Amino acid sequence: MSAVRVYPNDVSLAQAAAEWVVQCSAEAIEQHGTFNLALSGGSTPRRTFELLADEDHVGRIDWQRTYVFWGDERCVPPDHPESNYRMARQALLDHVPIPAEQIYRMQGELTPQIAADVYERILRAHFLTVRGKLPDTTFDLVLLGLGSDGHTASLFPGTDALSITTRWSTANHVPQLDTWRLTLTFPCINAASHVAFLVSGENKAQRLRQVIHGETADAELPAHLVQPRQGKLVWLVDEAAASAL
Repeated sequence: MSAVRVYPNDVSLAQAAAEWVVQCSAEAIEQHGTFNLALSGGSTPRRTFELLADEDHVGRIDWQRTYVFWGDERCVPPDHPESNYRMARQALLDHVPIPAEQIYRMQGELTPQIAADVYERILRAHFLTVRGKLPDTTFDLVLLGLGSDGHTASLFPGTDALSITTRWSTANHVPQLDTWRLTLTFPCINAASHVAFLVSGENKAQRLRQVIHGETADAELPAHLVQPRQGKLVWLVDEAAASAL
């Protein structure tokens, strides 16, 4: 199930995304007692995180029952300016009453494959604990962005991670950036109950149309491979990004 929701500008988009997080958290906690959230990097998520930390939102999420993960990470230390963890901590996590032991960052300072293996074990142990068995469903909500090249998380066009079918976390070499990234895989993302893309800006308009309508081969537009098996997919976009739809 997929839906596209269009908002006038990036501010109203961030507000809608914050409300979506609140709604998904309430639904998850009512259903099974915990809220398992995977965060993304980027400017639009940052605005959303800042809203979630403000006085109008912070009390609407049960942070004591919330567990936070990441969709991807750069291979940098946690205090590095490019760290997705650092951004989320500064914008959100330092300002809400979430227990530190319920925050599971990707350890970008480790060797990429070791970091991916560690995260794989963390993910499987966590969901085994909170679900009572290895579940068909992973996260209650995964937040994603859309790159101008069609990538999402750190699943870039033509990279090896696109073909992984058995792991939930992997190290992915990105030749076009000459770097390594850590990322969740499609089997993990597509097992989520809810997946939300946050997309803003006219520079994303053509790519958004191609991804939603599947106009290019999947290996060239990895975001098109985000197709939750049993969950719901929603595109939260501003009018500029939606201008080519």
